[in-house]
Amino acid sequence: MKKHKIFFGVLLLSSMSFAQEVEDEQTNIQNYTPSKLLENGKWDIKWFNNLYTQTERDDNGERIKNEPRQNYFTTSLEIFTGISENKKFNAGFIVEFRSNTFNNQDVISVFDFKNAVGKSRSSIGHIAPSVKISPFNSLPRFSIQSSFFIPTFDKESNENGYLAQKSFIWQNRFFYDYTFPGNKFQLFSELGTRFFFGEDNVNDNGSFNPDGGFANNSLEVAPGVFLSYFPTYKFTVLGFVQHAQLIDLGNEFSQNYTALGTGAKYQLTNVLNVELLYSKFVRGRDSGLGQSFNFGLRAIF
Repeated sequence: MKKHKIFFGVLLLSSMSFAQEVEDEQTNIQNYTPSKLLENGKWDIKWFNNLYTQTERDDNGERIKNEPRQNYFTTSLEIFTGISENKKFNAGFIVEFRSNTFNNQDVISVFDFKNAVGKSRSSIGHIAPSVKISPFNSLPRFSIQSSFFIPTFDKESNENGYLAQKSFIWQNRFFYDYTFPGNKFQLFSELGTRFFFGEDNVNDNGSFNPDGGFANNSLEVAPGVFLSYFPTYKFTVLGFVQHAQLIDLGNEFSQNYTALGTGAKYQLTNVLNVELLYSKFVRGRDSGLGQSFNFGLRAIF
């Protein structure tokens, strides 16, 4: 009888230990932040959608309200894979598709994916080969993602309207995150830089250059901070603040804006998670003052 009691006691303790390990196991939304690189042979596929809409903007310090609504939709596919045994190097690419509508059309008009004079424009915007590195052994949660965006369209604006920056863009994103003891709170930070280069959209004599881009010969610096809370290891809610500063390097144009947002992520399966985000552009200089709605799916395997 005593031997049976010992057996069942060991079995009970083993079951409790296993259950605790399962509960404490980090899911992809906790572990694979943008700071974390992939193991060799592992894949990360992310489909992300951003819908920005505005009826207000800042024009040289003057807030312009009740303008005809403009809508800008970007859907992007990011694919990365680990290609080093020590998780120091990942490689991948990004593809962006744009759909924009103008002249006070409703928000969901972007999903018609039409090209109409003065009303709508849609096309692939940029493709970008990318690499990601973790340069310091002492900082395993710090990484750098570098991408080179190549425009796939002829003109920034045509008879249909504006599509995207007609620029070659060298983007560098610096990531760092910290998980507080207890795995309930996580702080993620990002510093993004984008250098735009190509022809200016204004010629030396002041005339308009349709083959140029409004942001060319400028540098954007964009810091952001995200705080996540995990009620369970499969679900998180978060709040964030982001700022972007476009610095003139010779094209005589600059702008900036600040956005506040909130969102949630959920681990649907061991491989797939979903995220929803909302942000409001609370201030800006020579920029739109709208809001954005975001939806993403991410698979890691």
